[in-house]
Amino acid sequence: MIKFLDLQKINDSFNPELKQAVNRVLDSGWYLLGDELKAFEKEYASFTGTKHCVGVANGLDALRMILKAYMELGHMKEGDEIIVPANTYIASILAITDNRLVPVLTEPDINTYNLDPLRIEEKITPRTKGILLVHLYGQNAMHPEIERLAKKHNLKLIEDNAQAIGCFHDGKRTGALGDAAGHSFYPGKNLGALGDAGAVTTDDDELAGVVAALGNYGSKQKYHNDIQGVNSRLDELQAAALRVKLRRLDKDNLRRREVAAFYLNNITNGKVQLPKIGSAGAPVEYLQHVWHLFVIRSKQRDALQKHLTDRGVQTVIHYPIPPHKQGAYRSWNNLTFPITELIHHEVLSLPISPVMTDDEVKKVVEAVNTF
Repeated sequence: MIKFLDLQKINDSFNPELKQAVNRVLDSGWYLLGDELKAFEKEYASFTGTKHCVGVANGLDALRMILKAYMELGHMKEGDEIIVPANTYIASILAITDNRLVPVLTEPDINTYNLDPLRIEEKITPRTKGILLVHLYGQNAMHPEIERLAKKHNLKLIEDNAQAIGCFHDGKRTGALGDAAGHSFYPGKNLGALGDAGAVTTDDDELAGVVAALGNYGSKQKYHNDIQGVNSRLDELQAAALRVKLRRLDKDNLRRREVAAFYLNNITNGKVQLPKIGSAGAPVEYLQHVWHLFVIRSKQRDALQKHLTDRGVQTVIHYPIPPHKQGAYRSWNNLTFPITELIHHEVLSLPISPVMTDDEVKKVVEAVNTF
């Protein structure tokens, strides 16, 4: 069986450095808010090209705390609206509703599956305070029109960079394109920790300070709680492991691009819709995609998935149910977003990772082409 993602093989490829990093933390006797975290925050800020990185417990918390910080700073208040893709993982939307802000679901571009820049302006109202841009599947979602609208309407531009770590747009990394960005280091991500982990990046000194305080019970000084915070910290073990993996991230993303290129050039089955890079009106750059996921579409998706399983290829559906059809948002269940629903009914993710062998990649192509 060709695994969808062989995490054990990925982590084994970082040894002995990974085990040495873990032992370094164990031997230090310090497990939270220590030197490993400080070093990772500095290294990751440098990597993304931002002034600040604040480690947090996970990617959802990163987004939640950006929005909560903007509310603490007076930029937003309960009931304000945030434009967000209808086609996204539910975490992007949970971060908004958790702060009692209002998600304004907006259809994607069918070519990129990312937020359609030409559908945003019609959604803007006097209560709109931000755009949450999701770089879905690893592809840059920034677009000149989105930048124009954010400036024109004085909107905060927040990136959900959970799936596109290392990606570039116009010479800058995603995570440094907007006012602030949330990052996930969930084990399956391109930069994966050994458990839950996340970060916020920003050039805004004040925002970074509030996010850091929020994640530590609202405290900047021990036992002095200036705001109502939460407990959301990136621990020393995860920081140490991420430091090891960060050094190889660009190389690993390059291997993902090689696998994706082979798929794009060799999958020839007419029943399969291959992913596309770039959207109308935006330049297509090779580095605009880091292929966190390689997502194909088929009108016979379930039959295709069974065919691949029978031939030893493990696949995953990202995602089977759109957020507006989930039980968590029952009041939205009667809404219709045709493009989003089409995507969710047809998508299927093929195996892709930096440790896949050429032979495994060829076997996946053969299996798809024989459907």
